[in-house]
Amino acid sequence: MPRLFTPFSLRQLTLRNRVVVSPMCQYSAVNGCATDWHRAHLGQFAIGDAGLLMLEATAVEAIGRITPGCLGLYDDATEQALAGVMRMLRSVSGIPIGIQLGHAGRKGSSARPWEGGALLDAQHGGWRPIAPSAVPQLEHEPPPRALEPRELPALRQRFVDAVLRADRLGFDSIELHAAHGYLLHQFLSPIANRRADDYGGSLANRMRFPLEVFEAARAAWPQHKPMGVRISATDWVDGGWDLEQSIAFVRELHTRGCDWIDVSSGGVSPQQQIKLGPGYQVPFAAAIKSAVPIPVIAVGLITEPEQAEAIVAEGQADLVALARAMLYDPRWVWHAAAKLGATVQAPSQYWRSQPREHPKLFEGVTFGAR
Repeated sequence: MPRLFTPFSLRQLTLRNRVVVSPMCQYSAVNGCATDWHRAHLGQFAIGDAGLLMLEATAVEAIGRITPGCLGLYDDATEQALAGVMRMLRSVSGIPIGIQLGHAGRKGSSARPWEGGALLDAQHGGWRPIAPSAVPQLEHEPPPRALEPRELPALRQRFVDAVLRADRLGFDSIELHAAHGYLLHQFLSPIANRRADDYGGSLANRMRFPLEVFEAARAAWPQHKPMGVRISATDWVDGGWDLEQSIAFVRELHTRGCDWIDVSSGGVSPQQQIKLGPGYQVPFAAAIKSAVPIPVIAVGLITEPEQAEAIVAEGQADLVALARAMLYDPRWVWHAAAKLGATVQAPSQYWRSQPREHPKLFEGVTFGAR
């Protein structure tokens, strides 16, 4: 059995294989509410037999959305909309389902990517973003509003409230988004965090609010359900957040009950110098895995079954998460199993699609016709 297709457990949640459908922003919500697009988008992955299906970055308050089209889980309307999506997914598949909760911070109030991605003003449906410090993402943009210390407990509670809603909706796992230049990453990185109080300056201070959020979220989440964190291992900018600081942060998360680290990079500065290539972020995952006894998820230009198998089999990561490759091929897991000689579960309605050259690809196939 290929290592990629062996089970993996996170607390009491057991994944059938090591492939994760990565959170993928769709920018297709209405006032934070999921739509029929989310049903169509997620449904194709629900029947694809990945180990875990993660919903896109979901904001814990309205001004925490990246764009006006981003998903939210911050009031009864957004919860009810997601309840409909969850009912549909549960009706067609038993796949474990997770949700990524986050806050865009200074990267909020942006236009959708296909509409240019620029910062929106109020006349165009935007709002004034908040951030650890009044430092804009781009130099020509107006600065975000710096958070006052007295506001942080309420902001932390918004994460907790979203966690409670996610539990009511029946999600199996949660990932907190502390990567890609969004709010929790902004607190971590000295590029975005210029505070002079207990939440800025030293590494311990910059980690303080993200760790407080994790502790509060973990306490609100049932003990048998796993919770992980996505981080940017490096800002790819000299003097910014880096791998050494990431390892220190992961150690603190581990002591607080974090169940996995999803290792990405970049996003906090337009000055980043990223060295792109197949699996270019995998070495960060491997470094964290070797330094801290915590499961890690590798991401970043992982596209080929043999590549994914090698990452897991060689111990560089415990799981791999795919995004663009899944968008291009929602049956990536099936095709990977066929290439590597593994088996998958497929809906009985699809059994007749089993290729003749892979007669044992689908488990339990018994198909007759008159």
